[in-house]
Amino acid sequence: MQEEIWSDVVCPWCYLGKRRFERALAGFEHRDQVEVTFRSFELDPAAPREPQPKAPLLAAKYGISEAEFAASEQRLTRLAAAEGLEYHLDGGVIGNTFDAHRVLQLARERGRQDVVAERLFRAYFTERRSVFDEDSLVELATESGLDGDEVRRMLKEGAYADEVRDDIDQARALGANGVPFFVFDRRYAVSGAQPTETFAAALDRAYQDAGPLPK
Repeated sequence: MQEEIWSDVVCPWCYLGKRRFERALAGFEHRDQVEVTFRSFELDPAAPREPQPKAPLLAAKYGISEAEFAASEQRLTRLAAAEGLEYHLDGGVIGNTFDAHRVLQLARERGRQDVVAERLFRAYFTERRSVFDEDSLVELATESGLDGDEVRRMLKEGAYADEVRDDIDQARALGANGVPFFVFDRRYAVSGAQPTETFAAALDRAYQDAGPLPK
């Protein structure tokens, strides 16, 4: 059974949704028959290549004051804590995530995608580390078990750009306007960081419709 998760590494709802889905999957009787793939989605393809202070940029984007933006981050921090995640959202920077998605594409081919995705999320939301520049991405990828020289070479050569864009095109074709976006066997979609129970129900439904995999 195929489970595809479209997300962006600087989306706090994506990390929250990932953790809730993982809880549902851990309790799913047939979890050994589920193959999870992380797919790329840029919330802001026009984000600056050079990271900028996050609060003024995002407050302006959503048409709210910086105080309102700070309050929304505090609410998110409490929600994340309930799922065992430690968010440090105040301050910080935002930037372009295209290169981070290219690293995730390489990680998919090397069988380390889940580990790398988790590392990037934790680096950005918990450790306040950059996920934007080449050196930071190489360091985080190396910590996740990828070959640092290969990652640096890939970033310099521009590899996996088409794969990132293809993932985004697929999401649009499936009706996604934002992330996180979860697709079960290309039959059912769950949009947003829904409660664990919602993901559990979607797993059950997809499994019943697909039937057990052959031995």
